[in-house]
Amino acid sequence: MNIKYIISEMKRNQEVFKTLLENLSEEVYKWKQAPDKWCLLEIICHLYDEEQKDFKTRLKHILENKEGRPSPISSDEWAKNGNYMGQNYFEMIEKFLNERDESINWLCSLKNPEWENYYIHPEYGQMTGKMFLANWLAHDYLHIRQIIKLKYDYLSNTTGDDLKYAGGW
Repeated sequence: MNIKYIISEMKRNQEVFKTLLENLSEEVYKWKQAPDKWCLLEIICHLYDEEQKDFKTRLKHILENKEGRPSPISSDEWAKNGNYMGQNYFEMIEKFLNERDESINWLCSLKNPEWENYYIHPEYGQMTGKMFLANWLAHDYLHIRQIIKLKYDYLSNTTGDDLKYAGGW
């Protein structure tokens, strides 16, 4: 696994997120496809929480070979307890991007990390440091896809126009 590639992609994704999310109106960033679906505001809040409380925390736990499992996480609890819909969208983008900077700096500062260290996840089994790093990048890609799909759905819904000419989703 090419660690440098993954870290550089995570850095590049920082710009992708910024470009996809900046300069949107409240109508756009609070629009939902359905009541049980997330809007862009909720997605950026989730990304910020994941950056802080999930991937970096768990990877540190693994690389430092700490005993036991890291604290459990719950995206649904974060959304509810963190009042995602009450957050300032633009501040959350900035917080996420700053947190990503800290993550990249931390990853680049590691000296001979033990990527094969692992812990046993209750659902996924043995998870190594390199597996967590790869999943961190994959998480970016999944949310980039989600953001683009949400923007496509917003366009379709608000214009009322048939978008078949653009191609199939």
